[in-house]
Parts: sequence; C-alpha cells; structure tokens
Amino acid sequence: MRNTYLIPANTKKGTLILGIFKPFDLILLGTGVLLTIILLLTLTMNYTWQVAIVVAPGLLSAFLVIPIPNYHNILTIIIECYTFYTSRQRYIWKGWCVKDVEDVKSTK
Repeated sequence: MRNTYLIPANTKKGTLILGIFKPFDLILLGTGVLLTIILLLTLTMNYTWQVAIVVAPGLLSAFLVIPIPNYHNILTIIIECYTFYTSRQRYIWKGWCVKDVEDVKSTK
C-alpha cells in the first residue's frame, strides 16, 4: 500500500444535508417560511410596515441559516458569541512550564 492515504478536505460537509444544512437549520428555515406563508394568506397588507412584519419570520430564519466561511452559519456565530460573553473569562495557566516558575501572587 505504500502508506498513501486520501483524506477529503472537508469531511464534515458529507454529514450535512445538501452539504450545507444541519437538520435543525432546515427545521428553523421551514418554520419561518411556513409562518410567513400563513401570515401572507391570513392578513391583509395595506401598508409597508404590515408587509415587513409578515415577511420578517421568513427573512430572519433565512438570515440565520446563511452559510458563511470559517463557521457553519450566522446562528453558529451568535451562539458562540453568547457562550463567550456569558462564560468564565478568567483563564488559569496550566501549561507545560507551570512547574518552571515560582507561584506568582495575584495583584487583585
């Protein structure tokens, strides 16, 4: 075999629906579009602000599942930012050289 391996560049893409969406993404998008269609059929739209309110669920759900580079989609970025700002921000150093230096007392 000469130790040659073929590893795909993006193996995660094969587990996604159409190579882009997770099941939750399609549920979110489908719910937003379905809600928009129901609102379009039931409400009368005489003014621009009424049209904006009726179309908002579909546009918002589509915006959240837009795929972007280096992340899965906009929803993933929002979740990661929320986790970063609500989790502990004090990082304790426990690296490989922790035994090489004396304990430094905190300045607080």
